[in-house]
Amino acid sequence: MSERAPGAGRFAPSPSGDLHLGNLRTALLAWLFARSTGRRFLMRVEDLDRVRPGAEARQLDDLAALGLDWDGEIVRQSERLPLYSAALETLTDAGLTYECFCTRREIQQAATAPHGPDGHYPGTCRDLTEAQRQAKRDAGRPPAVRLRAAASEFTVHDELHGSYTGAVDDVVLRRGDGVPAYNLAVVVDDADQGVDQVVRGDDLLSSAPRQAYLATLLGLPVPRYAHVPLALNDEGKRLAKRDGAVTLADQRAAGRSPDWVLAALARSLGMAADGEAPTLSELLPRFDPSNLPRTPWIFTRG
Repeated sequence: MSERAPGAGRFAPSPSGDLHLGNLRTALLAWLFARSTGRRFLMRVEDLDRVRPGAEARQLDDLAALGLDWDGEIVRQSERLPLYSAALETLTDAGLTYECFCTRREIQQAATAPHGPDGHYPGTCRDLTEAQRQAKRDAGRPPAVRLRAAASEFTVHDELHGSYTGAVDDVVLRRGDGVPAYNLAVVVDDADQGVDQVVRGDDLLSSAPRQAYLATLLGLPVPRYAHVPLALNDEGKRLAKRDGAVTLADQRAAGRSPDWVLAALARSLGMAADGEAPTLSELLPRFDPSNLPRTPWIFTRG
């Protein structure tokens, strides 16, 4: 891993579309967490999966329009494949991986492992013989590579949720198409970039234990986590573009400036009064994680 100055937070969107107000709110929180603790703030584009042309540029423009700044060059996962390969090789050399030939449908239909919750891999391919693996290869099934986990759960500390223990299973490290999987890439990237503070939506809280466990297997430090409440629509569902008027471009079309949006986000976090429009420099000294809402922000159009 490369040597960098210690201490950083980050925002790491996938360029699959425009950021909605919930994404922008999480980015604001990640920036506030980092800047208020003297950390660098890094921008990483997680482009190993869905990439929509022009989405990255629009996302970065929207973040800049709110006044968010970041340190150093923007990092793209697609440019870091050798790092993921090296980490996978380390795990394989230690006997901590195995090939998995299951399709997504087969996994969904299989019985869940006794120690894991619904959706966790039941270990179907864990103990295949070499002859069985070769037969599947000969049948034309490209294997994914999974972690051979020796733990069923792991505990992390979260700034908002406290001590959190979650299930660990044999997560995919490399997909059947050869693309590094998210759980491996994010662990490798955070360690390589010196990220020791991960702020993201609380829908990812259950992923933290398996990622922290994977980091320990690779001999990498485990970051401090802060999983923040999501933005939901008035039906209590995760905010999405189908809810209408949820992007910065939508708000601009309605005559609302980025400063207006920043103020609305600040109010949703209890950091601004009605009618107030604080700047980022004014928000920073007000920021106190202990005062953050613990419930979702319900966004109502209007």
